[in-house]
Amino acid sequence: MQGVSILFDWQNLVRLAEGLLVSTEISLVSIVISLIGGLFLGVLMSSKNKFIFYTLKICLEIVRIMPQIVWLFLFYFGVSKAFGIHLSAFNASLIVFSLWGVFEMMDIVRGAIASIPKHQFESAASLGLSKMQIYAYVIIPLATRRLVPGAVNLLSRMIKTTSIVVLIGVIEVVKVGQQIIERNVFTNPMAPFWIYGLIFFLYFIVCFPISKLSKRLEEKWG
Repeated sequence: MQGVSILFDWQNLVRLAEGLLVSTEISLVSIVISLIGGLFLGVLMSSKNKFIFYTLKICLEIVRIMPQIVWLFLFYFGVSKAFGIHLSAFNASLIVFSLWGVFEMMDIVRGAIASIPKHQFESAASLGLSKMQIYAYVIIPLATRRLVPGAVNLLSRMIKTTSIVVLIGVIEVVKVGQQIIERNVFTNPMAPFWIYGLIFFLYFIVCFPISKLSKRLEEKWG
């Protein structure tokens, strides 16, 4: 069939794989930052300090309300110009996805900690543990089982959402696909169908196992 031949072009396949690697790299680095930052802020949000709780709650709502593409434009075009900072498209993407991930992870951690029975806190306190020790040795280990499914699901969402970074010039899998289509569309009118179909398949084989893992962990540890 017309257009199928471009799928068997080894150079095209390598370029698409490299583009997918960029998307995955942004997601993995962001999720690592999110785990560290989200754990810290999640513990803070679980404190009884109302000022801290509502401040972080407002930040979470702002991050959720504003679309990721707006954040990308804000950092890449706005912040870099306003402060005279040279910010590459890749680094701007990392900042935005990390910011989004940190606050989403914060809420997951807060929910996991809130699900810990109150007597666990009381039992640990009766042993003479300080508040920091209670969280470090009792609460966080117990909450980990509850937050892992959510963290895995967040990683899957990040990988799928990285497709928007093409709009600020990051050469990820969708951008590579567009370049291949532009080069072949006149000789192969079906090129968009086959290339975007292949990109769909690539996202599927990456995200489907992660989605299944998240569901399995939720059923096992929920």
